[in-house]
Amino acid sequence: MQITSSDTPTTGTLYELLGGETGLRRLVDAFYDRMDREASCAGIRGLHPDSLSGSRDKFFWFLCGWSGGPDLYLQRFGHPRLRARHLPYPIGESERDQWLSCMQGAMTEAEVPEPVRRRLTSSFFQTADWMRNQPG
Repeated sequence: MQITSSDTPTTGTLYELLGGETGLRRLVDAFYDRMDREASCAGIRGLHPDSLSGSRDKFFWFLCGWSGGPDLYLQRFGHPRLRARHLPYPIGESERDQWLSCMQGAMTEAEVPEPVRRRLTSSFFQTADWMRNQPG
């Protein structure tokens, strides 16, 4: 992958461009911290268990492999089957938008470089929209 910006490395995996394990953990923690504290994200927060520690770990493990780093999720659980794993939860446009809002804020908080952010925003929107299983 090639990303261009005067202050960002131009090549490498998303995993490397995000700062490896440390950068990804920072992003995941910022994401779940926002979900936990933002009243506007109560709908998506309500779909998660009381403790977010397991969700944090699974999302971190998933993002490691998805972004080109170690396949930690795959090693533990096999193929992610994202849509199938999320089917039991009602996900409509509101939940999609809340998830994306948490991620946008997390990317800002984790200081993800703008060129990387643009790429992630596009990918995250496509995936979040694909996860919808409710009308509207």
